Amino acid sequence: MTIKTDGMVIKEKTTGERDRLVTLLTRENGVIRAFVNGARSPKSKNSAATGLLCYSDFVIEKKKTGVYIVTEASAKEVFFSLREDIVSLSLAQYFAELAAELSVREENADEFLRLLLNAVYFVAEKKKDSNLIKAAAELRFLSLAGYMPSIVACCNCGKYESEKMRFSVSSGRLYCEECLPEEKTTELPLSVVTAMRHICLSDSNKVFSFSLSKPSLSLLCDVSERYLKAVTMRGYKTLDFYKAMTR
Repeated sequence: MTIKTDGMVIKEKTTGERDRLVTLLTRENGVIRAFVNGARSPKSKNSAATGLLCYSDFVIEKKKTGVYIVTEASAKEVFFSLREDIVSLSLAQYFAELAAELSVREENADEFLRLLLNAVYFVAEKKKDSNLIKAAAELRFLSLAGYMPSIVACCNCGKYESEKMRFSVSSGRLYCEECLPEEKTTELPLSVVTAMRHICLSDSNKVFSFSLSKPSLSLLCDVSERYLKAVTMRGYKTLDFYKAMTR
């Protein structure tokens, strides 16, 4: 079976002396792993287009054994500017790791790919605050994967908003200031709650279109990261490296 689709390389690994095993987030088939024969050869026409974080058009053969092989790859965007800034590169690699963890497998992943491309683009072009991009990518990836937090209203009384609200990182539930849950919660100003609602519920082309003061943005970034770790129950090496670079 031949698959023609666009996608981004979210992981790469050397196999043998000349070949490459890549993990791709494709628009048509979600996350798949595929071999690129001879990709490490200087003469390979597929080398540049199958490097990490490259967005390319792919022709992929699926063998009867279930193995995928990239037969053709044409680069659409390689994000050269990322290679000039280790901090930006590490954040983009973190988004790639999130995509590998949360995106669907072998089914349409248009929304996941669009989110990843936008996040990496904003990082590469330094269009927005890195904390804003990071928090928005985390919460939106979780929402697309079926882990959207319950932030529409207080989960106890149904109140839509109060001056300050409380969010449970462990359960993803929101409470108004009058409802005091037994579970541990983090106090959030209404501006942060509004930003979380925007990230999770807005159209895909508006996910990153919001603003917050630096203190509120820092709080949003912290809460989104802790919620991500609580949901996925794991750490992220790329995140650890990014945070080490920004200390």
